[in-house]
Amino acid sequence: MRTQVVIVGAGPAGLLLSHLLGLEGIDSVLLERQTPEYVQARIRAGILEAGTVELLRDTGLGDRLDAEGMEHRGIHLQWPGNRHHLDFVDLTGRSVTVYGQTEVTKDLMAAREKAGRPAFYSASEVELHDVTGSPFVTFVDGDGHAQRIDADVVVGCDGFHGPSRDFVPRQQVWERAYPFAWLGVLADVAPSTDELIYAWHPDGFAMHSMRSPHVSRFYLQVAPDEDIARWSDDRIWTALSERLGVPGWTLHTGPITEKSVLPMRSFVTTPMRHGNLYLAGDAAHIVPPTGAKGLNLAVADVALLSTALTASFQGDDDLVDAYSETALRRVWRCTHFSWWMTSMLHRHGDDFDAQLQLSQLQRTVTSEAAATELANNYAGLPL
Repeated sequence: MRTQVVIVGAGPAGLLLSHLLGLEGIDSVLLERQTPEYVQARIRAGILEAGTVELLRDTGLGDRLDAEGMEHRGIHLQWPGNRHHLDFVDLTGRSVTVYGQTEVTKDLMAAREKAGRPAFYSASEVELHDVTGSPFVTFVDGDGHAQRIDADVVVGCDGFHGPSRDFVPRQQVWERAYPFAWLGVLADVAPSTDELIYAWHPDGFAMHSMRSPHVSRFYLQVAPDEDIARWSDDRIWTALSERLGVPGWTLHTGPITEKSVLPMRSFVTTPMRHGNLYLAGDAAHIVPPTGAKGLNLAVADVALLSTALTASFQGDDDLVDAYSETALRRVWRCTHFSWWMTSMLHRHGDDFDAQLQLSQLQRTVTSEAAATELANNYAGLPL
């Protein structure tokens, strides 16, 4: 089999890249180790930056997003006895949209099926070959048959544990493991807030998010090795009520349908290109979810890469030659913002550190300059 671009990984990054290339008449084939059902059901990020929303609309993927997405003007920052709203639209003219990664994935998979572009799910033993020359990829398909695809370019959108990154030699890696994790909870209950609440608390960070007008998403700071079996539904609701509580506000409770412990870390690897192999999304970088950057960073990567590859196939290699350096400028900016939000809101260190965090929160909600800096990063840098 031959194609122009082999994309390893059929999550949102790989699917979107294939979609963008297809709009430019560039052929691609997707390889994914999981089943379509598994990919579609993964619960991940839920906040889309203004630029991500604009890109999805401009490329024909905005119908359900516009019908079901919930536009938010900003967020609430909170510490005991205080809750303050930051209005991103007033500060920057840009909003964010609550629309789950699972929904984005469904829209992309539907668009791919409509376009009739090939994809291999349940692919195993994926190996990349000759990525600095004439690349090809070998794998075993879901029926157990050995396959080979020759291509001009291979793009690794296969996440931290995928094979693509291993084929980049002389990597430089930066990593930070945080001394806490999130207990994530999905509940069938209407949100008790109009927009997300980020809460600092002596017992640990808490967050109130949502997936729809009828489904709420919550997070609690816990230890990285937390035993989830110790967290009954009653204990979860009690902790959320304590950490999110402010006078005159009530947390609505309901059936908890999912709970999991999410580790927190920052990870960046460079370069993001080696010969005709390019990395995008979690294959090259991971951020803690506090700043809502993970999915949006992946979108920014593939938006940049699709433009660069389109120009390259037309004979202009300037953008592909600059891809790694250009992408990493945004990666490090978002990595810093995610680290800053995480460090400000999660209880760690001693009481001295706690007072510094509270001072930073006070500064953020009382200074227009500080609030604007947060809003600019959260609502998203231009694509």
